[in-house]
Amino acid sequence: MATLGVNIDHVATIRQARRTVEPDPVWAAALAELGGADAITVHLREDRRHIQDRDLEVLRRTVQVKLNLEAAIAPEMIEIACRVRPDQVTLVPERREEITTEGGLDVAGHRAGTATAIKRLRDAGIAVSLFIDAEPRQIELAAELGAAAVELHTGRYADATDDKIRDQRLVDLATGGRLVRDHGLALAAGHGLTYRNVVPVARIERMGELNIGHSIVARAVLVGFSQAVREMKALIGG
Repeated sequence: MATLGVNIDHVATIRQARRTVEPDPVWAAALAELGGADAITVHLREDRRHIQDRDLEVLRRTVQVKLNLEAAIAPEMIEIACRVRPDQVTLVPERREEITTEGGLDVAGHRAGTATAIKRLRDAGIAVSLFIDAEPRQIELAAELGAAAVELHTGRYADATDDKIRDQRLVDLATGGRLVRDHGLALAAGHGLTYRNVVPVARIERMGELNIGHSIVARAVLVGFSQAVREMKALIGG
């Protein structure tokens, strides 16, 4: 049975659009927990476009479930993670010009930087997950470099407009998930998952955590945060 990590970045996106103090993502995290969230996920970007350092620091003091920090492998971001000490850090790719994360971290292409980041985080007692595409070489390197978990990038599945392509992307995710588990790593998935497309991914064998943000925040505008989380939990079987 999959668990639910609620990404609250886009609560901060709304706040930052006016450079004001509301809505506060810390409040959203508390409401997400009341709705049954198993984890709270935030991405502290280098350009601070949504989540701010203050948010992360307060969340570390207040979140009662797992706190998962998404961060680039940049030394500055790893330093912040080691200081704040979330329960888990998920290493992700990051480009300033992108609207949202466009793909998985290329571990093979950034092996040295990824290895350094993983070692620093592990030495600080922080579990490390890698956000990667469902590609055998990337998964093998995640295990080789000492990650504890892999979060498979589901964007290609979520963005598919043709049924056959979508079905093939789901097969790719299931195959990748099997390889993740064969290497002894925890399995997670996320990106672009919605109330309409999440169920097949949740049903992948031994799927662990699903990290979902934008769709829940969008639903919460209409029905409230806790209710939006409860509805997603019901869909994934949580």
